[in-house]
Amino acid sequence: MTLSPEDEKLVTLARASRARTHSPRGAAVRDLDGRTYVATSVTLPSLDISALDLAVAMAMSSGATGLEAGAVVTTRDGTIVDLSTVREMAGRDVPVYLANDDGTIVSVRAS
Repeated sequence: MTLSPEDEKLVTLARASRARTHSPRGAAVRDLDGRTYVATSVTLPSLDISALDLAVAMAMSSGATGLEAGAVVTTRDGTIVDLSTVREMAGRDVPVYLANDDGTIVSVRAS
């Protein structure tokens, strides 16, 4: 699958954040102004938030009003990614690329 340079950047940023923190998942989203937000999953006794949910929350808390695309990189093959936060913030049809840890796109889902 051939991605646009901007979508490739999302996958690269998600991979880098996951590798840097040794997290099982990394995510990145791009808002309507072209700004990117990157996050990894966070698991604490009192908090469990997915990388994608956190990236969306970061975009919202920075004033983003919508999203163009997102990417999730994970070491877990066949992992289900919940797109409800993307859908709630940006509506339907926002592409979210699911990639394995080497950056190979496994699937593309629309919110």
